[in-house]
Amino acid sequence: MMKFLTRIRLGVIIALVLCLGVFPLIAQELIPLWPKGRMPNSKGLTQSDSIWNERIYVVGTPKIRAFFPSSSENKGAAVLICPGGGYARIAYVTSGLQLAKWFNTFGVSAFVLDYRLPNSPDLLQRDIGPLQDAQRAMRLIRSRAAEWSINPTRIGIMGISAGGHLVTTIGTHDEDVAAIGDSLDRVSFKPDFMILVSPVVTMGEYTHAGSRSYLLGEHPSDDLIAKYSNELHVTPSTPPAFIVHAFNDKSVPVQNSLMLYGAMVAKKDSSTIHVFPQGGHSIALRNNPGSTQLWTSLCEEWMLEMGFLTQVVRIDREKR
Repeated sequence: MMKFLTRIRLGVIIALVLCLGVFPLIAQELIPLWPKGRMPNSKGLTQSDSIWNERIYVVGTPKIRAFFPSSSENKGAAVLICPGGGYARIAYVTSGLQLAKWFNTFGVSAFVLDYRLPNSPDLLQRDIGPLQDAQRAMRLIRSRAAEWSINPTRIGIMGISAGGHLVTTIGTHDEDVAAIGDSLDRVSFKPDFMILVSPVVTMGEYTHAGSRSYLLGEHPSDDLIAKYSNELHVTPSTPPAFIVHAFNDKSVPVQNSLMLYGAMVAKKDSSTIHVFPQGGHSIALRNNPGSTQLWTSLCEEWMLEMGFLTQVVRIDREKR
């Protein structure tokens, strides 16, 4: 009997080893954005990350969480993911880590951004804090493209909800707010493409009130509202976007995406928009209602069609 149980245990161990060989574990690498003591726009306060219920409420160390596909499936593209949370928190799991692992499944390197929130007591100027971290993250990824087998001209950025506002800000604003006088200052922070899911875009009539108050304060000036209404700043050099929104989104009105898309069409920017009838403000990676479930496959096909992916022959794992 003991010999029989031993054989079973040995068989289980061998099976696990084989499975891990075929399906490698996806691990994350944490990479701080700023050299110690050189984070811009800081009062020098010491803060620790505060995380509760899969949300980050305080970002003490701005960083990227790196996820890489296997070398055999790597398609040379990368995406920086800016999770949502109304600029009050960062939903880093549902609109960050899960999406990063999904990108890995079709050969795309993914980086989840932990960006400083505008309500941080350490910030000298609240509205530029998240943007500084996003610009620095793009520079960092592009500067290490060769090391990570990434094509430096195929680095995009993705944002969900308020993360979408951060994405459209870096995509439409050229002002460099992240320079600190090191070698990364010479690296471009402009993304090559944008992926937007239920994005906050405007700070005007159709804005998400919570995102505006957290980013700009309770009583922002008209100039500040116009500055961060990103549909007003689209130019022919704005990177192309894949935009997804639900018609019945009661938190972030669909007009945010429609105005952005209209501005991009006017500038002859080759972008794509999908407005689905259902989904509310809960469009996720899986378990979406009706046709909204198609958004992930449409996004992958768009990236392929736009030339951001190199089509490769997939080998059926069962035939290896």
